[in-house]
Amino acid sequence: MSTKRILAVALALILGGSLLAWTVQTSGGDTEIKDVRWVGANGTEMSGLLYIPEGVTAENPAPGIVAIHGYINSRETQDGFAIEFARRGYVVLAADQTGHGYSDGPAFANGFGGPDSLTFLRSLDIVDPDNIGLEGHSMGGWAVLIAAALQPDGYKSVVIEGSSTGTFGAPDATEDWPRNMAVVFSEYDEFSELMWLTPKASDVASSDKLKAAFGTTETVEIGRVYGSIEDGTARALYQPPVIHPGDHLSRTAIGHAIDWFDMTLDGGNGLDSGSQTWMWKEFGNLLAAIGMVLLLFPVGAMLLKRPMFADLAATPEEPKGAVGPGWWAGAAVFTILPAATLFRFKNWPTDHEWAPTALFSQNITTQVMMWAIFVGLISLVLFVAWHFGLNRKAEAKLDDYGLTWAGRFEFGKVGKSLLLSFLIVLAAYITLVVVAFFFTTDFRFWVFAIKPMSTLGIRIFLSYLIPFTLFFLVVSVILYGQLRKRALRMRDEMLIVVGLLIAGFVGLIAWQYIPLLTGGTLGFPDESLWGIIAFQFLPLMTIVGLVSVYFYRKTARVYVGSFMSAMLVTWIVTASQATHFAF
Repeated sequence: MSTKRILAVALALILGGSLLAWTVQTSGGDTEIKDVRWVGANGTEMSGLLYIPEGVTAENPAPGIVAIHGYINSRETQDGFAIEFARRGYVVLAADQTGHGYSDGPAFANGFGGPDSLTFLRSLDIVDPDNIGLEGHSMGGWAVLIAAALQPDGYKSVVIEGSSTGTFGAPDATEDWPRNMAVVFSEYDEFSELMWLTPKASDVASSDKLKAAFGTTETVEIGRVYGSIEDGTARALYQPPVIHPGDHLSRTAIGHAIDWFDMTLDGGNGLDSGSQTWMWKEFGNLLAAIGMVLLLFPVGAMLLKRPMFADLAATPEEPKGAVGPGWWAGAAVFTILPAATLFRFKNWPTDHEWAPTALFSQNITTQVMMWAIFVGLISLVLFVAWHFGLNRKAEAKLDDYGLTWAGRFEFGKVGKSLLLSFLIVLAAYITLVVVAFFFTTDFRFWVFAIKPMSTLGIRIFLSYLIPFTLFFLVVSVILYGQLRKRALRMRDEMLIVVGLLIAGFVGLIAWQYIPLLTGGTLGFPDESLWGIIAFQFLPLMTIVGLVSVYFYRKTARVYVGSFMSAMLVTWIVTASQATHFAF
């Protein structure tokens, strides 16, 4: 396919996917969505998306729902819930927790942002202040419970999804508090030990902690409504057959929340909970994300034909890397090392009690950075040992490893490679900004999100960019110096490289989740959060593999692909993470 046709397809996917996402989230234009900001406690600027159904005005106020996401997510993660609540006539505030998305940090401050979100929703004249529901997933559940505790007359009912009472500052529930609470805790939730003190989520119904909240000494019956809605003591437990983040992709989990608010709030339109459309927005966001990634290639190809960058274009020579059993041994180490060390190396900052700083302000990103540094150093040592110990007879030079031009480091060309990489990524970023402005959407699927950066986010991005750049330079040198195979079509090489980059993480996820999904617990029970984070390595490393192969074959050097990989990964990760330093 020609460059122009690929460009047209990429733009069509971005536009078509974003238009589909906008159409679904606005119910064909019937729901107005506003990107709102307000000032909360301690001068903290808060962020949220406000969903206003058709016909709702100050003269005709509607019931309201605060919907809050979990840790290292953002307001858009609650789209499925927010869209369906709004379709049923509720005004919905999908808020960014403190330190997440576009809300000021640090994370965990001000009751995770729950009280400020409830205060703001109650202040709107289009909302009936005596008819408000609270919904939160995971840490968002703690946020809404803290809001309920601080404003006992400010809400009417609560749904906590994959969450619990009595955890991380959320008060313990009793049979009288909070008012009318539904617990949606999935059958395979990874956090059952943390949340309800049971090793298996399927045993939550017999948890003493849950039974106390339901006012019973017997095992809680799933789906049964305990207590009285009129008295505010109603309780119910639901267990959809998904994992913790699976609540966001579950018609069942979302349906339970719809049903609970229909029972406990007044003013909904009664639309059946089985009628759900949110999944089409998810599909539209995915199409747009694919379009953005696809856009990188024609933009890069066209820029390489410009006079300024034309001298970077080159065809790779025959590889002088490992062959036969040596290739398989190198590939095994390359594949296994990153996944096998993830849980250990990411603990280095916490083991050494690193506090967040203005330079490295995101705890999770800092942990990923340290993992990348250690893996990069080990990989570099192994590569150098292989070069001097096993690859001498191939007479490989730095040119063959994609580092030099005719035996020389040409810093002018390295600088051009950096500029070219920046312009390509900038083109993709501009499409995202345009989509966010016109459609109030971004590019995402499930737990993987590509979001525009805030002004502070750009600063954070620059803080982490250099370590990730060095990591991807090492990765690229190994891929195209040691592991590049001979006489492959680009498509085949992309498949091999992507396989090398993600196979270890696929194995890690399988090790984690096969025991859980077959009736046991996680393979590494203490790594509930990082097991979920591991899912995000799959799309990230897939993008890295595609980009690095394409631009290595276009330039015969590792620089453009490495720089682009670092920029893309650093942008995607930092824009989606929680900020723990108080700037």
